[in-house]
Amino acid sequence: MSFPTVYLNDEYLPLSEAKISVLDRGFLFGDGVYEVIPAYNRRLFHLPEHLQRLANSLDNIHLAVPYDQRQWQEILTPLLDDTPDQYIYLQITRGAAEKRDHAFPRNVSPTVFAMAAPIKPYPDLQRGVRAITMEDSRWRLCHVKAITLLGNILLRQQAVEQDCAEAILIRQDHITEGAASNVFAVLNGTLTTPPNSNDILPGITRDVILQLARDNQLPASEKPISLRQLQSASEIWLSSSTREILPVVELDGAAVGAGRPGPVWQTLQGLFREYKQSVSS
Repeated sequence: MSFPTVYLNDEYLPLSEAKISVLDRGFLFGDGVYEVIPAYNRRLFHLPEHLQRLANSLDNIHLAVPYDQRQWQEILTPLLDDTPDQYIYLQITRGAAEKRDHAFPRNVSPTVFAMAAPIKPYPDLQRGVRAITMEDSRWRLCHVKAITLLGNILLRQQAVEQDCAEAILIRQDHITEGAASNVFAVLNGTLTTPPNSNDILPGITRDVILQLARDNQLPASEKPISLRQLQSASEIWLSSSTREILPVVELDGAAVGAGRPGPVWQTLQGLFREYKQSVSS
C-alpha cells in the first residue's frame, strides 16, 4: 500500500512514517491552530487570505508565524497531485515540551504539519440538505481556528444522529455559525450573514460569496440574524472551504422556502464555479 506524502517539521515523508512526540502540546492540550486551504488545478485558492487568518490565529495563542507567504507556497505546493479539487490541511502546535504543564514552555520549537486530500463533491447537492438549530455551547474565541474542536464535534454529531448535515448554532437568540461552516440566509431578497466577531470563524469562502454577490449587483448584507428571521428565510446556505456552498432545504423539520435549493443559491453557485475556474486556469 502506498501512502500520501505529508510535510512534518521540514521533512516530506510518507504518512505512515510521520510521527510526533506524545508530549506534543497539540496532543496533550489541543494547544495549536490549523488552516484548511482549497486548491483547484494545483493552485492554492486565496492563499494570502488563508495565511492572514492563520497569522491571526497564531497571534491569538501567542505563537509566531514560522514562514512568509513565499515559503508557505514552496512548502505546500509539492503536496498537491493532479487531482482537480483538493485541500491542504495545515496544523501548527506549540511543540513538545519536556514535561506536561499548562504554562507555556520555554525554548520549544513548534510542530508544523501539512497534508493534502481530495475535495469530494457533496452528494445530491441539487437536492439540498437538512439542518437543526442548537444552542452554541462553545468557548468565546471562535474566531481562532483552534484544533480544540470538541465542542464543535459534539454539536455536529448530534446533527448527524438526527440525519442532518449540520447544526446551526444560536447564542442569545441570534445565529452565530454552523458547527463546521458559516451560515447565510436570504431575508426579504437580501443575502445576509452574521458579521465577523469573536463568535464566528471569519470564513474565506464566506468573504468570496459576499464579494461575488456585490460584484454582480445582488443585495448582500452582514448583520445579525435572529432565530425567528432564520426560520422565515426563503433560502439558507452553509459555506466552508471543503463544502463550498451547500443549500439547506429543511430546518428543524420544516421546509425552507419551497423545500428545494432556491434561485439565489443557483445564481451564486454558478458564479462561484465560474470564479473558481477563472482563478485556477
